[in-house]
Amino acid sequence: MQREHRGEEHKTERRTGDRKRLRLVLGLVTAYMIAEGLGGLWTNSLALLADAGHMLSDAAALGLSLFAMWMAQKPATPQRTYGYYRAEILAALANGAALIAIAIIISVEAFRRLEAPPEVQGGWMMAIAVGGLIINLLGLRLLSKSTSESLNMRGAWLHVLSDTLGSLGAILAGALIWALQWHWVDPLTSVLISGLVLFSSWALLKETVAVLMEGTPGHIDVDKVYQAIRAIPGVHSVHDLHIWTITSGLIALSAHVRAEERPPQALLKDVRQVLYNQFGISHSTIQIEQEEQENEPTCP
Repeated sequence: MQREHRGEEHKTERRTGDRKRLRLVLGLVTAYMIAEGLGGLWTNSLALLADAGHMLSDAAALGLSLFAMWMAQKPATPQRTYGYYRAEILAALANGAALIAIAIIISVEAFRRLEAPPEVQGGWMMAIAVGGLIINLLGLRLLSKSTSESLNMRGAWLHVLSDTLGSLGAILAGALIWALQWHWVDPLTSVLISGLVLFSSWALLKETVAVLMEGTPGHIDVDKVYQAIRAIPGVHSVHDLHIWTITSGLIALSAHVRAEERPPQALLKDVRQVLYNQFGISHSTIQIEQEEQENEPTCP
C-alpha cells in the first residue's frame, strides 16, 4: 500500500510539473508565432507561414492540454465514476487530428506554389527561422520529461517537434534561396515537413484511439499477467481478465480468480502486490471465487 501511495504522489507531482512547463512553453510559442507570421508575410515565404501556422496549432494544442489537465483534476461524480481523466486522451486525439489537417492544408498550398514559385527573401527568411528554431528547441527540452508518461504531453511535444522540423527546413530553404536563388525550394520544403508531421501524428492517433477503444496497453502482455496471477499459491484458475487504460499512466484491471484453501483477503493482497510490483498496475478489481462455489446453486 505504501508503494501505491508513493506512486500516486509521484503522479501528482508529475502533473504539477507538466502544467508549469506547458504554461511556459505556451508563452514562448505564442510570442514567437506572431513574429514569425509577420516575417512570413514580409518575406513571402510559405515555409515561414507554415511554421507560424504550426505554432498557432501549438498554442491551441498547449492551451487544450492545459485545459484537459485541469479537467482531469475534477473529482468523480455518480455520472462519471472515473472522473474526467479521459479529457487528456481526448486532447491528445484532437492534437493529432489538428496536425493532420494542418499538414494537408500546407501540402495543397505548396503544390500550388511549385507550379509558379514566387520570389522569397531568403536571407531574412533564414534569420527569422533561426529564432523559431531556438524557441522550439527550448520547448522540446521543457516538454520532453513527460512524453513517456502522458499521451497528452506527447501530443503537445509532437506539435513542438513539427515546428522544430519546420524551422530547420525554413533555415535550409532560406540558405539555398539566398545563395542560389532556388525559390522552388520553399514550397518543396513545406511538402517534406508536412510528410514528417503526418507520420508522427498518425502514431499518436493510433495510440489514443486504442485507449478510447479500451485496448490492452501496448507495453503489457496479457499472457504474462495471466501466468503471474496463476503462479500465486492458492490460485486454481483465472478468467474474465481485462486490462485497459483509463488515462496515461493509469492502467486498470479486472479479473475473476478461483482459489483453493486460502483466505480471500490474504489471496487478494498477494494478487494486488504481484500486479503492482511486476506490471505497475495499481487500480485492480479482483473477484475471488472459492472452489466450493462451483457446487452451490445459482440464483435464476
